[in-house]
Amino acid sequence: MRFSERLLFLLGGHDLEMLEIRNILLKEGIHFIDLELQWGARLSRYNSFFQQGKIHVSIELIEDTTTPKEYIRIDHHNDLLKRPSSIEQVADLLGIELNRYQQLVSTNDTAYIPGLHVFGATKQEIEEIRRKDRAAQGVTEEDEKWAEVSITNHLEKIDGITTVNALTSKFSTITDRLYGKTGDKLLVWCGTELTFFGSSTQLLIDKFDELIQSGKAYAGGNPPGFFGLAPGTWEQYEVNEIRNQIIALLRNVKQESY
Repeated sequence: MRFSERLLFLLGGHDLEMLEIRNILLKEGIHFIDLELQWGARLSRYNSFFQQGKIHVSIELIEDTTTPKEYIRIDHHNDLLKRPSSIEQVADLLGIELNRYQQLVSTNDTAYIPGLHVFGATKQEIEEIRRKDRAAQGVTEEDEKWAEVSITNHLEKIDGITTVNALTSKFSTITDRLYGKTGDKLLVWCGTELTFFGSSTQLLIDKFDELIQSGKAYAGGNPPGFFGLAPGTWEQYEVNEIRNQIIALLRNVKQESY
């Protein structure tokens, strides 16, 4: 049996990168299972799909269960921050080259809009990639509208930190609209979810390392990067406490270009 025939890919939370990985696997005829999960997806969701004799390849899944005997982990977040994007790792594993569109998807996932500019993406390409990424994450027209209201009515500046108490948990609708307008420190939260975007991300990774290691928080992206609290893990009062800790930690950090 060929190596590729033994592979069984287990797909993590949907975003544009994950959907493009899915497209690659379909084109190459590689066996995969996609439970159409959201960010923060866990390997345990696939427990009943483990198969004897298969090499299981998990894509951005939190390892909260015993891994199969033959197992490959593909990710570029948390403890694997220095790895290439997941789609690049998949391409390397399968021995294929990414086309320009797939390279744009890869760059968007690891370096967001600043990286796309460096890559040489056109304004049209950047807008298309960001629109498709939001759609892949399940963003609706209602989320887009709530993002506008959130920015208009719930945006505050606190000692160089832009904060938004969002009315939607789809934070990409907030970050895309505010890109280039808020400096380098953006803190967004909604109920029990919170994410920080900016060049001070490493400070938060260092401070909250234990939370990241335990799966209660996550971090990713090339500078400026992001740090967030894992969905479904926190009570609202805990999120408020951590939000205040982040503001206290970053309020005296010198502003950098974004």
